[in-house]
Amino acid sequence: MKLTKKSHACVRLEKDGRTLVLDPGGFTEEDAALGADALLVTHEHPDHFDEGRLRAALEANPAAEIWTLRSVAERISAAFPGRVHTVGHGDAFTAAGFDVQVHGELHAVIHPDIPRITNVGYLVDGSVFHPGDALTVPDRPVDTLLLPVMAPWNKISEVIDYVREVKPLRAYDIHDALLTDLARPIYDRQIGELGGTDHARLAPGNSTEV
Repeated sequence: MKLTKKSHACVRLEKDGRTLVLDPGGFTEEDAALGADALLVTHEHPDHFDEGRLRAALEANPAAEIWTLRSVAERISAAFPGRVHTVGHGDAFTAAGFDVQVHGELHAVIHPDIPRITNVGYLVDGSVFHPGDALTVPDRPVDTLLLPVMAPWNKISEVIDYVREVKPLRAYDIHDALLTDLARPIYDRQIGELGGTDHARLAPGNSTEV
């Protein structure tokens, strides 16, 4: 698969001429979801779910479909009958030729006074895992971990321990729009030295093969 990093938590996966887009939210490019054959959304927060971007993608490609959790599906399914699918932990499905397994149920704790919402992660083709806003550990090996490095709900020690627990072959940063350029070398060094795996960062628009 070809993996292209978009801004913040959004990535595009391409295989056999088809494209899967995950979490095209409000912090990513306006056209991040355009050209998608399938879209996956992990949860309802606006940096992961932007209704306008999803609508544009579905209108541009009448065959495109979305898989997401109920809170997101309820907000967009009426406009696109039969094209928005609700999923939850333990589900498995095929989207545009990609095999997807769903892992996780809850968003990470931001603060005890803030109610937790639902959040799911997606393991694509048994290889690439996008956890959304949680440190979910799938019950199977992961080759490529999309690693949330900077969020109101985490700290770097948790990020490092998450990499150690998942034990991927490689980890690429996501959820990084709030991370300043001054901090990036610190995160790169500490995750790279302590995580126990090959750690890298792709600039938005850059791609790699996974």
